[in-house]
Amino acid sequence: MFSTNKTLLPTNDVFDEYRYFEPETEFKTFRYKDLNIALTICEDLWDELPSDNEFGEKRLYGISPMEELIKNKPDIIINIAASPFSYKKFIARENIFRNKANKYQLPVIFVNQTGANTELIFDGASMAINPEGKPVRQMPFFEEAVETFSIDELISKPADTEVQCADPVALIHKALVTGIRDYFRKMNFKTAVLGLSGGIDSAVALCLVAEALGSENTTALLLPSRYSSGHSISDSVKLARTLGVRYEIISIEKTFTVLEDALSQLFAGKESDVTEENIQARIRATILMAFANKFGSILINASNKSEAAVGYGTLYGDMAGGLSVLGDVYKTDVYLLARHINKEMEIIPESIISKPPSAELKFNQLDTDSLPEYSILDPILYQYIELQKPADSIDHQGAGRHTVDRIIKMINSTEYKRYQAPPVLRISSKAFGNGRKMPLVALY
Repeated sequence: MFSTNKTLLPTNDVFDEYRYFEPETEFKTFRYKDLNIALTICEDLWDELPSDNEFGEKRLYGISPMEELIKNKPDIIINIAASPFSYKKFIARENIFRNKANKYQLPVIFVNQTGANTELIFDGASMAINPEGKPVRQMPFFEEAVETFSIDELISKPADTEVQCADPVALIHKALVTGIRDYFRKMNFKTAVLGLSGGIDSAVALCLVAEALGSENTTALLLPSRYSSGHSISDSVKLARTLGVRYEIISIEKTFTVLEDALSQLFAGKESDVTEENIQARIRATILMAFANKFGSILINASNKSEAAVGYGTLYGDMAGGLSVLGDVYKTDVYLLARHINKEMEIIPESIISKPPSAELKFNQLDTDSLPEYSILDPILYQYIELQKPADSIDHQGAGRHTVDRIIKMINSTEYKRYQAPPVLRISSKAFGNGRKMPLVALY
């Protein structure tokens, strides 16, 4: 029996390995029959990033485990990993292994976990690479699979022409379905409920949940108010029927009116403002949570990353839920997901995709009343959150430095909201939650 321990213990992003483990300090290969095998664990072969990676950085450690193991003249390198999915990372990851195989002129076998644990989703996509640094075979994303190679075959086999860059939107779709399915399975829950507003976020979330759990295990509640447009209801009904999910229509108008009357004396002399908007969102959350409690379901949160980043959501209202499905997906990418879902037939009504986004908490309300266009907002968010650029280095695409400063202020000042948000399925290199620990209160 041979065992090996990990040497390089990352403490970045979601990793906090030094809290629980001590690093290996001895470097040994092991023999199996006639093979001398260098077994590495995740970061031990990822001690640097390729120079062409998107983030323009190299991970530097005081020691390189492979540089030590190569002294023992191994015949093959095996890397076992639990590498969380990021739609920007898989190409850089492949380049790491290709470069290592070419550098040491040895075949590399990368074996990665698949499935999901809480917010982390593991994509599988294990691969075999020949000594020239060319992929011989790549296993499927987000699926368990087994394939056997002889060492001679691995060394002599030409590159697999089928190994191609996968569509990032398709991978995000599969990742989210995997994350939802495993979250429910491991929590011993079978059914989900979500509020279907007639907007694109809840529409995409409903499609993902129905695919992950089955339409028979998914319920949509339509909760209109005086501000809900007629097409929001009809579009939602059409979508629910197309998916075959149960839906119920429960007007919040009566409850909203009762609360307005109850607060009228306390609020006398005050103009209607965001307070009344938030009351509507919290009424909806109360009804949704009541359903979840009564029928043993998990409430799905459909807020997207753009909204979460700038605090464009109601605490204890539309931010409520047991799992955030789109909380790591920018609004512009939600539209891409919708198009992907509709690639073979119209599942999400075109009118949902094409209409201007609105919370519908007051008459003629649009998201752009409070936010820049998402085509401007999302690139700024990406540069600040994922790339961690300072304000003066962010490309504002002609929107002006004042827009960048305003957006950054909104991000920093609403950390307290995200702290109380549900777990977010992670599909990027920097998601809100465990991988982005920020103070709630600071002199920003």
